Amino acid sequence: MSASMRRRAGGLKSVKDIQLQTNRDASEPEPEPVTQPWTPGAYTAFKIIMSARLCAAAWNIVGDCDETYNYWEPTHYLMFGKGFQTWEYSPQYAIRSYAYIFLHTLPMRLYTLLFGQNKIMLFFFLRCVMAFACALCEIYFYKGVCKHFGSNTGRIMLCFLLLSAGMFISCTAYLPSSFCMYMTYLALGGWFLEDYRVTVLSTAASAIIGWPFAVILGVPMALDIVIWRKQLKLFVMWSAIALVVFLVPVVEIDKYYYGRLVIAPLNIVLYNVFTEHGPDLYGVEPLSFYFINGFLNFNIAFLLALICLPLVITIQNIVKSQNTDIPAWLFTAPLYLWIAVFFTRPHKEERFLFPIYPFFILLGAVSVDYIQKFWSWLFPSKEANHYTDNTLWIPVFGGVVFSLLSVSRIVALYQGYHAPLDLFVELNRFAADSKIHTLPPDKPVHVCMGKEWYRFPSSFYLPGDNWSLHFLRSEFKGQLPKPYSSGPDATKIIPSDMNDLNKEEMSRYTNNSRCHYLVDLDLPKETELEPRYAANLDEWKVLASIKFLDVSRSHRFFRAFYVPFVSSKFCVYEDYNLLRTTRSKKTYKSKTER
Repeated sequence: MSASMRRRAGGLKSVKDIQLQTNRDASEPEPEPVTQPWTPGAYTAFKIIMSARLCAAAWNIVGDCDETYNYWEPTHYLMFGKGFQTWEYSPQYAIRSYAYIFLHTLPMRLYTLLFGQNKIMLFFFLRCVMAFACALCEIYFYKGVCKHFGSNTGRIMLCFLLLSAGMFISCTAYLPSSFCMYMTYLALGGWFLEDYRVTVLSTAASAIIGWPFAVILGVPMALDIVIWRKQLKLFVMWSAIALVVFLVPVVEIDKYYYGRLVIAPLNIVLYNVFTEHGPDLYGVEPLSFYFINGFLNFNIAFLLALICLPLVITIQNIVKSQNTDIPAWLFTAPLYLWIAVFFTRPHKEERFLFPIYPFFILLGAVSVDYIQKFWSWLFPSKEANHYTDNTLWIPVFGGVVFSLLSVSRIVALYQGYHAPLDLFVELNRFAADSKIHTLPPDKPVHVCMGKEWYRFPSSFYLPGDNWSLHFLRSEFKGQLPKPYSSGPDATKIIPSDMNDLNKEEMSRYTNNSRCHYLVDLDLPKETELEPRYAANLDEWKVLASIKFLDVSRSHRFFRAFYVPFVSSKFCVYEDYNLLRTTRSKKTYKSKTER
């Protein structure tokens, strides 16, 4: 208070008056400060998260053929001039953007310049780059959550971040939906830290570079910024900057590769929303698909996230506590909007959930925090300085259950489905052994896959430029990808025998007599188009076998979650084989003798 204000209030106090007042204040007991729960600092949390993400880079499977043929293969073409092309990249349809792929080739080109062209190392290097990018985005999000929701919610959320199977799967998946997940972390972090520029730019990057439908997640944030925060000028200005920074380069890059003006984000919306068949030609699943998938990858955090809004509102009304100026209905709205739009669509894919993984983690943590508040209100403790003091057992118990289920899920995925990557590493080892691979170094080598075409990890796993993948006909009746045309302008050429109706194209197949190597899962059931190649000892020799889960003959729970000493009794594993044809060896010998 200024001197003039004190005069108006009744004059200045004497020194004696001030001393007496000070003595009285000193004699009164001061309230004890409320100590916030401990939570790791940002740097410590980053190191922990980065360790988890690097584990995913090393051990995660390629779980989606879309990742292989729509992203790894075009990347291999841009890097080395060879790779598979899907109909989405045909200039006739152009619903995929080369800009997203071009962005990922930049660190790969730098690695090649410094360390050479070891393709498998390039594959894992790019995964490590994505792991690093994801961890950075998660830490920014973590800081925002700790500031806005409190340190207790932050440390619970950190547990969910570190160990969830969903994050293990998505953090290094080479998919636009994973990029959207990164951007969602940034957008939410900016929202909670009140740096709305980051929120606007991240949402725009997610929709333009990644997947246009991700803009749905930004709608509640935009409403908060424009209507309640009265930041219309900021929103408009940074939206315009985002269009210049992101959309213009994307259009220019696609124009270069397609040879004409293409706005890929618009094309994918037009295809999915305004065509007669839309995406429903692929992966049509029941409503339960996403609920099962959400539980498998986030278990109790997923369930808590789904009930977050009614739980928080109920407890807020009971305990009269609200630790955020963003109402519960608003910060939960993006999750429920996504559920309303995507859960009701016939076409369902696991990757369509990636952009809302941050909400599973955040809202699951918020629910646990409010359960603690309710328990503390219900059973108060005089010794407790903070509501977490007598409720710590709740997040500890939940964290233990969550961690056990998550690790169990991750181990089950690795054990059951990692064989294709391991087998192609073995192929590289055999290719370097002249006693096994007896073909001349410059001879084209054909590696074939039939029913296992969708588990091909990518051309980065082929041993050399003279090696190529070929398809054998199987019971699958949809459209397979085809190799890019040769030459630097192949992206501008409209390929023959392609359609947007998923109709089988017979030109994709080769005869098994042309195959030098074959990769196949040896199942007891066989058909005319899917024989047991390993049983035909007259034409094939098994070079390597790795166990692979037979889903159809394994228990649903024990194939989804690994239980030591128990799962092996309820799961069936078959041989995932690398075979070499004896025909090619005989033919080569006869030519040599002549």
